[in-house]
Amino acid sequence: MPASKPSEIHTPFLDAFNRGDVEALVALYEPNAALVTRDGTVVGQQAICQAYQGMVAGGSRMELETYAVIESGEGLALLHASWTYHRDGNATPGMSSEVVRRQPDGTWLFAIDEPRTPH
Repeated sequence: MPASKPSEIHTPFLDAFNRGDVEALVALYEPNAALVTRDGTVVGQQAICQAYQGMVAGGSRMELETYAVIESGEGLALLHASWTYHRDGNATPGMSSEVVRRQPDGTWLFAIDEPRTPH
């Protein structure tokens, strides 16, 4: 389910993550998108695919709440969200900042995704 406006992108993201559908997750990113991981920033759909394979393994789940969507009017938007990652009986809270970009077909994809946990 593609996002037709920036505020909608977290819905298919959360659905794909909780189903463990890495292919659907990667489809929400531009070909040269950047994803910040615990080990550094990965760029491109292949690297993002590899990063998510480890994150969704073993039935991991996520809760996600969008806090802000700021549109530039130029086909870019900045999103802020809080999330909780559940794995192996542990819950890890965090925040994220994402830049999404309107595509030629009118849908929105992640260009930059920076999830982070509290220090």
